Amino acid sequence: MEVVKKDLGKLNAELAVKIEEKDYKEQVDKALRNYRKQANLPGFRKGMVPMGMVKKMVGTNILAEEINKVLSDSLYKYIGEEKLDILGNPIPVQEDINIDWDTQKSFEFKYEIGLAPEIKISLSDKDKFELYKIKVSDKMVEEQVQEIAKRYGKMTDTEKSAEEDMLYGKFQELESGKIKEGGIAHGTVINLRTVDNKKELKKLLGLKVGDVVTLKPQDIAEPQYVAAWLGIQKEEVGAITSEFQYTVEKVQRMEAAEINQELLDKLYGKDTVKSKEEMKKKIAEEMEKSLEQTSEQFFERDIQDHLIKKAKLELPDEFMKKWLLTANEKPITKEQVEEEYEQYAQGLKWQLIENKLLKEHNVEVKREEIVDYTKNLVSQQLAGMGQNLMEDKELEETANRVLQNQEEARRLYEQLYQVKLRKLYKDTVKIKEKEIGYDDFVKLAEKRSKK
Repeated sequence: MEVVKKDLGKLNAELAVKIEEKDYKEQVDKALRNYRKQANLPGFRKGMVPMGMVKKMVGTNILAEEINKVLSDSLYKYIGEEKLDILGNPIPVQEDINIDWDTQKSFEFKYEIGLAPEIKISLSDKDKFELYKIKVSDKMVEEQVQEIAKRYGKMTDTEKSAEEDMLYGKFQELESGKIKEGGIAHGTVINLRTVDNKKELKKLLGLKVGDVVTLKPQDIAEPQYVAAWLGIQKEEVGAITSEFQYTVEKVQRMEAAEINQELLDKLYGKDTVKSKEEMKKKIAEEMEKSLEQTSEQFFERDIQDHLIKKAKLELPDEFMKKWLLTANEKPITKEQVEEEYEQYAQGLKWQLIENKLLKEHNVEVKREEIVDYTKNLVSQQLAGMGQNLMEDKELEETANRVLQNQEEARRLYEQLYQVKLRKLYKDTVKIKEKEIGYDDFVKLAEKRSKK
């Protein structure tokens, strides 16, 4: 058995795997003998079918199967021994190979591989970043209080419609200004919050019971809302061109709940929060915590962008595009690969850099660490649901059960690695903390996303 590497470029190579009879004969003979032991053919006792007949029946299939095993083993053994850092998987080189399974003893198979680039990157206090402290304004807190009050409020009838009201009524399709015979007619409720065409929204304001307005519902909101209003499928909305008349049958408004102790107990537990001011303080703390996570993600994105730019990595792009065509479970076209490749390449570059940082700084997650991390998450979840905390033994058993789910365990390991990487960044780079208002932060985030 022999594997020969031929460089096709800086990050591309071809591996030719040459297999001789001595490399597979023993395995093929063993597989044939095992098949013969189990073979059941009329006229022969079990296990006594002539070997010649066995070979005629399954010889070619077994030969191909065993050669494939030898081929795969030798290919990956070579990659491991030569310490080749490959991207994706080897792709068979498509050539016109005519194999004569009856007489041919030697075989050669060729594979193309893509190689990972060498990564020369490091972090130090020469790398400078800003970490934003997003300020929570009194206005933001008050808006949240009002939103909660509305959420726990009740609907009441009102005389005229305003921007956040609910209109109960009926759509009827028009033709030449008259109700179309056999056209769409559907009773529905319009939440005026869902109307995103501000010009058309004006037609729906100030309406009273019995008022009739003419409009094109397909032009004033997202298709899912229009479909519900007209009683049709979302996919049918695009074909609607008619005008409709809408007859108002009822106008309702959400009356905000009073911020009293009954509501506070419902929100936070009995006597935990005792006044509107305490409620505001708690909301501000929750918002600050949420915005802190947002700021951390923004900070990490800055580091990613900086290191990708600094590393100047090249990838075997043409190989990766070919591999993506073969690796997807669902069929994918060349056009789709071309369209999405840049985003994929950026993700792959960051993954390579991240792995380099983890290895260089000996960052690892041990079993006891992931168990403790999971226990903490379970405790937080129980506390958030207002349930009593578990004893440590029960908590550990719960954490271990969660980690038996491979998908969940993988997700939690990734989370903890990100926590450790975040600590590495903060311990290594130079950070300048900067206060910023929420609105200014949103503008900054939108500006960055357009780059």
